[in-house]
Amino acid sequence: MTTEASLHERIAEGRRALLGAGIRADGAMLDAEVLARHALGWDRAALLSRGREAPPEGFELRFSALIARRAAREPVAQIVGRREFWGLDFEVTSDVLTPRPESELIVEEALDATLGRRPAHIIDVGTGSGCLAIALAVSLPDTRLVGVDISCAALAVARRNAALHSVENRVDFVCSHLLDGVSAAADLIVANPPYVPDSAAPALQPEVIRYEPEVALFSGSDGLSAMRELFASAARCLAADGLLVVEFGFGQEAGVRALAGEYRWHVMRLRADLQGIPRVAVLRR
Repeated sequence: MTTEASLHERIAEGRRALLGAGIRADGAMLDAEVLARHALGWDRAALLSRGREAPPEGFELRFSALIARRAAREPVAQIVGRREFWGLDFEVTSDVLTPRPESELIVEEALDATLGRRPAHIIDVGTGSGCLAIALAVSLPDTRLVGVDISCAALAVARRNAALHSVENRVDFVCSHLLDGVSAAADLIVANPPYVPDSAAPALQPEVIRYEPEVALFSGSDGLSAMRELFASAARCLAADGLLVVEFGFGQEAGVRALAGEYRWHVMRLRADLQGIPRVAVLRR
């Protein structure tokens, strides 16, 4: 007589399948658990308390399908349809970049920049899922925001996220290339523009190159084409004492500093991620 595998044992089998698909060990365990909870409709506490039980009816079929999608390197956020950012849940689809932890540095710097003053207007360039604009709207309840993106499909996701967090009346979304369709003067501009050099495509993880929108990733031979355009146009959309907060990629600090000087921006400070890599610049004209 055989004993039916427990949920913990079935999740371990899923982890082994993900390892066999080339997913790193630390990610494989977390992904298998997240997908199991998604298949079950349980939170982590429920899985911890009931993990030694046999799987409920229908779990095996649902979980196997989810593991197969992840083994094909589809991102977990797209499989489950959401990702947490700034303590908030955001809908995620293949039309937007998955919000990343390092982008929370933009929110931190934006909030630091608003200490002691009440910004009336913030522009988020390359809003994607709307995570930056919405996180700031939730944190600054008296502020109006504009989220700009060249992808109207991405903006549809952003609008749903704004409604999810009850800020749709304070965040307007505009389909435009960078700041081309924006005329208002803002107290603050935040931006996570595309910054991957075109030549870097072969080195990207399958989760990125296969499943995330190219328009939000690539930006010319040096990865700084969008940054160049942003530095050239942002001043006309900023109040006299306004600030620009931008994210950039690994190894691009020198290029960002050079562009800032060329377009008469002063780099007030840089923020590094948890690995000590400079990722965000705060600039003043």
